[in-house]
Amino acid sequence: MRCAVLGATGYIGGRLVPELVGRGHAVRAVARSPGTLADVPWRDQVDVVAADVTDSDRVATALAGQDVVYYLVHSLHQRDFVALDRAAARTVATCARTAGVRRIVYLGGISPTGQRLSPHLASRAEVGRILLDSGVPTVVLQAAIIIGSGSASFEMLRYLSERLPVMVTPRWVHNHVQPIAVRDVLHYLAHAGELLPDTMNRGFDIGGPDVLTYLEMMRRYATVADLPRRLVLPVPLLTPWLSAQWVNLVTPVPRSIAVPLIESLVHEVVCHDRDIADQVPDPAGGLTGYERAVDLALSTTHTAEVPTRWSGGATPRAPSDPLPTDPSWSGGTVYEDVRERGTRADTGALWQAIEAVAGTHGRWRVEHIQRPHLLRLRAEMPVPGRAWLEMSATPTPGGSLYRQRAVFEPHGLAGHLYWKAVAPFQNLVFGGMARTITAAAEHQRGPGTVLRGRRRLRRRHRCDDPFVRGTEPGRADGPGHRARPERPHSRW
Repeated sequence: MRCAVLGATGYIGGRLVPELVGRGHAVRAVARSPGTLADVPWRDQVDVVAADVTDSDRVATALAGQDVVYYLVHSLHQRDFVALDRAAARTVATCARTAGVRRIVYLGGISPTGQRLSPHLASRAEVGRILLDSGVPTVVLQAAIIIGSGSASFEMLRYLSERLPVMVTPRWVHNHVQPIAVRDVLHYLAHAGELLPDTMNRGFDIGGPDVLTYLEMMRRYATVADLPRRLVLPVPLLTPWLSAQWVNLVTPVPRSIAVPLIESLVHEVVCHDRDIADQVPDPAGGLTGYERAVDLALSTTHTAEVPTRWSGGATPRAPSDPLPTDPSWSGGTVYEDVRERGTRADTGALWQAIEAVAGTHGRWRVEHIQRPHLLRLRAEMPVPGRAWLEMSATPTPGGSLYRQRAVFEPHGLAGHLYWKAVAPFQNLVFGGMARTITAAAEHQRGPGTVLRGRRRLRRRHRCDDPFVRGTEPGRADGPGHRARPERPHSRW
């Protein structure tokens, strides 16, 4: 089957493409900015095409020769997203009909009946109607909150639950929602293009096995994440608009996305039927329960491989794993301190210095070692979170490069406060360690000069730094050193 995925850089699109490739389909990944896909693991297995969904000529080229079109585009971050999504849907509908596409598959939202919908839900419903009226058989899959690292709704839930042990919330926290795991969404999307009759033209609600209130979702999230029970105080005076401003203040989710999503939470979004089960079998093992879906979304930060995966080079093992195309504010919070110093010492001397310094600290255990290039330690000291220290030696034409990477994953609000408290001492501690190691390597080599170092402080949305005790403090990094401010680093 030849599939065109419109929105291949988005949260669902970036996960659907490898799913379709794995099922043996020929996939064309269509994106407005295809350069964003340069680092995804599946880049060389697909045909990448540049096209803005409002450009009819580009869309026509992208859809030529395709059997199935997956429409996974929305403009939620734009001020005029309703008009933009309407125009894009009409363009794609016309081009798909002209190209002779066999089927369109669209992922929209569950729409409550008999109510005035929020602009977000009303727009998703309008796009579905435009595609259903296109003359091309269309399947509209309608979902509520999608549970997975990178999903905007899930990220709001994550940050609110982790950062606020006490929350003042509007009445909508008691509204019912039927969340669905991202792996189950991909199951339905893939099968919608493969199994459904060519003449089928209708919508299907899809959801997980649990119907919960938003309050229950936050409290169950806290249980899975091993956080204390969240205290929630509903206040009737909080409007959706005020709630969105509050979400924007305490979470990194952009206001342009938070506002329309919060406005949609005033509705109860529960599946009206299970007609989809007559057409698509449940996944092996059944649909994923809410707690299991949350656990999968968090599991990528609960493994020893987390620090290596943050580089973005590894192949995701599951749809819940992050992708390079995920936005900077997704994936939870992790703090990271990265420092690099060049030295004229060779890698052998540098590696001896790394092992010598690392061996003096008994509160760390070796988690991974690749002699003579990489050593990763994990902290065993009692801190409100988990900490790693990674040190590496890389050959360079003039000697070698020392790279030091400290990573802290905070646990709850205490973890964030801890990182803020120790942040002023990081230059002394981490900078001192980097200078000590490179100086020791130079001393083993003989008289020489340590090259100027570089320091980089980064705060990924999933990161923070605490630890490293007992290292030799020193002055600020060498001549020409400039500390860069913390800035968001992302994935959606």
